[in-house]
Amino acid sequence: MHQNYREHIKKNFLLAYPVMLSQLGHMMVSVADSVMVGQLGATPLAAASLANVIFTIVLMFGIGVSYGVTPLVAAADGEGDHQRSAQLLKHAFVINLLTGILLFLIIILASPGLYLLDQPADVVELGIPYLGIITFSIIPLMLFQSGRQFAEGLSRTKMAMVIVIVSNLFNVALNYLLIYGKLGFPALGLNGAGWASLLSRIILAAWMIAYLYYGKKFKRYRAGFQIGEYSRYFIRRITNIGIPAGFQYIFEVGAFGFAVIMMGWLGTKSLAAHQIAVNLAAVTYMAASGLSAAATIRVGNQWGKKDIPTLRAAAFSIYGMVIVFMSFTAIIFITARYFLPSLYIHDEEVISIASTLLIIAGFFQLSDGIQVVSLGALRGLEDVKIPTLVTFFAYWVVALPTGYLLAFRFNMGPTGIWIGLLSGLTLTAIFLFFRFNRITARMMPEKSEIANLAE
Repeated sequence: MHQNYREHIKKNFLLAYPVMLSQLGHMMVSVADSVMVGQLGATPLAAASLANVIFTIVLMFGIGVSYGVTPLVAAADGEGDHQRSAQLLKHAFVINLLTGILLFLIIILASPGLYLLDQPADVVELGIPYLGIITFSIIPLMLFQSGRQFAEGLSRTKMAMVIVIVSNLFNVALNYLLIYGKLGFPALGLNGAGWASLLSRIILAAWMIAYLYYGKKFKRYRAGFQIGEYSRYFIRRITNIGIPAGFQYIFEVGAFGFAVIMMGWLGTKSLAAHQIAVNLAAVTYMAASGLSAAATIRVGNQWGKKDIPTLRAAAFSIYGMVIVFMSFTAIIFITARYFLPSLYIHDEEVISIASTLLIIAGFFQLSDGIQVVSLGALRGLEDVKIPTLVTFFAYWVVALPTGYLLAFRFNMGPTGIWIGLLSGLTLTAIFLFFRFNRITARMMPEKSEIANLAE
């Protein structure tokens, strides 16, 4: 048994670490923007916070929709059905492209509403143009996600990592040129960071599509690039998983987004501190979501093979890995709670607030890791509807009301808002873990019953 779990951990790691780095790369775009914009002062940093939280909510919904193809490709790969995998790629491209365009239009039309959120006027004025620029980047990003999630379903995760890392280096270089006006480029300030993100994501999409189209390992899936003759069956299969997965992210990320609004009610300093703490917590979350992606791949693949004992062993080994990783990050957050914010800004009051929030962030690392892996494992079983309802209840019925009461009725300020978020993450983690365990335990007794359930 010990040897068996060692093999699972090795396989999980080889699948997960490229996804961790590429997921981390997505977040590092906003982290790099925040660090470099933070040198301009608290107001541009707060504007970046406000715009990035709106963008992140929309982005995470889009990423959730793109996740709909991964378990289906993993299951088809487990069955050796390459034709079905090609059809899934073809339909993923059109679904995700349309999703990206729709999300862009929604944000552009709704962005003037930021003035109604009772935020500092100078923050909103700076944030709206930047939001418009980075929101357009969601269109190429969704095309990248189509190819990336398809490749991940085939257990090929490394190239996406390489593409993301290189495009991020390009983003940092452009940030330096366009934010500060170096080497003859105009000094565009916060908007310069937006243009850098857009250009780097266009490169991201083009490279991923070229990799899938010209790569020798993907020749058998070339039919996935044909246009026309779309099937309602494949659209329905992908969206039945992708749309609920998108709402899962909206409910969680949206809760953190509304926390930004509440922080704005407490002032610019609190908002800037929240941005720093959220940026750091998002880095570890995206790393944990790499393990979540590995859970979706491993569970989906074994589900296709109808091998439930291996499915459970693979999933529980991933739970062990995320617990170890998030425990380590919790220690870093708590012990380096003053040093980490100083990398973003030199305002002592902002650093003091952020350091307190990082203590709470340290406590919710375990809950965050367990809940995101549970979502990935359940997605591999195509179980998305109940988990979506759970995330809504935990964050919008429990976390946000609790945070509001503690912050504004019990005068706990930013700390109260983050304690509310901690309660939502913990509730979600507990329920989803037991749900995965219960569902898969019921599949164990007889292979004939397993086959009937799969049908």
